[in-house]
Amino acid sequence: MMTPGSALLRHAAFAQVSRTPADVFDNLYLVFLVLGTLVGVVVISYTVYNAYKYRASDPDAEGRYDVEETPPEEDGDGVARPQVGEIPTGSGKGGGKKLFVSFTISAVIVLGLIVYAYSLFLYVEDTNQLYDGEDTEDPLEIQVVAEQFRFTYVYPDGTTTEELRIPKDRPILVNVTSQDVMHNFGIRELRVKADAIPNQYNEAWFQAEETGTYEAICYELCGVGHSSMRGEEVIVMEPEEFNDWYDSSEAEKAEVSG
Repeated sequence: MMTPGSALLRHAAFAQVSRTPADVFDNLYLVFLVLGTLVGVVVISYTVYNAYKYRASDPDAEGRYDVEETPPEEDGDGVARPQVGEIPTGSGKGGGKKLFVSFTISAVIVLGLIVYAYSLFLYVEDTNQLYDGEDTEDPLEIQVVAEQFRFTYVYPDGTTTEELRIPKDRPILVNVTSQDVMHNFGIRELRVKADAIPNQYNEAWFQAEETGTYEAICYELCGVGHSSMRGEEVIVMEPEEFNDWYDSSEAEKAEVSG
């Protein structure tokens, strides 16, 4: 069921640029990296600048520094300096305005990042979009069944394998479940993860943009053989090569059943 939020996200600019979950998470990481670096540089630079600007002068002959506690009303420079336990009001020349401005800018940045990240997560979680494209092929739906200590893949025609073969440049929609205990199916390079829970199905989608062999891993501690539940092959093939393999598996299945 399409919600107003998902419909808005589908037409958003970032949704057009970030076509796959891998793109989404890579872009999100880059945004946090750049902003985090920028904020760190500004904060450290400002701290060093003020530490140098307001450093104490050399002590006098008696070892005292040129620092005096002056009440705000007696301060000749017109600066209302906050006292212990006092909330800055922003009055006077400067006063707490810098503090309020810094808090406001920080809040805007943090809230903006939260909204941006959440909108991207909504885009990734929205599997309905996979069926709405007029120029794109419908996703290939594969059921992933986890058990101690392996994954089994069931294709739409009923073909069952222990290695996942998928075509390049086509959305893959996995329905993940478990036959025994809780597992977690994930392919690190393709940025896809989903919990495998008994008697429950969890959907996730991804799209491989390069051919090659990847690794399916269980990311949930599931028993004494958990460490061996990795290395399951995920083979990304050219579409024509995949179709040939899929057709041959259908033919073999029909021959066996016949």
